[in-house]
Amino acid sequence: QVQLVESGGGWVQPGGSLRLSCAASGSIVSINVMGWYRQAPGKQRELVAVITSGGSITYADSVKGRFTISRDNAKNTVYVQMTSLEPVDTAVYYCKADVRRAPWSGWAEYWGQGTQVTVSS
Repeated sequence: QVQLVESGGGWVQPGGSLRLSCAASGSIVSINVMGWYRQAPGKQRELVAVITSGGSITYADSVKGRFTISRDNAKNTVYVQMTSLEPVDTAVYYCKADVRRAPWSGWAEYWGQGTQVTVSS
């Protein structure tokens, strides 16, 4: 079994910053892509940012220049530093990881339970 545990969400005023963390644990041989998605009320889940084990990064256009994703492969942990937050960033943020649980197995997708980020004055 693999667990993803997110932390760091909360309430912040517009223009503020938050840092989210997501730690993967359990039966893990390796992790390929780790990243963050978000889902606002009434909207579909969307990509925020992802990072590969080699450090390649993809950002959603809406967060470029404001969010920075990083990763500690030794700790199986991914972070996202969010700055200049806006009310439109309000959503539940989910961590995702593509995990290999055995040397002979393929990649399986795992999700965290989500952490609420609320940006309002």
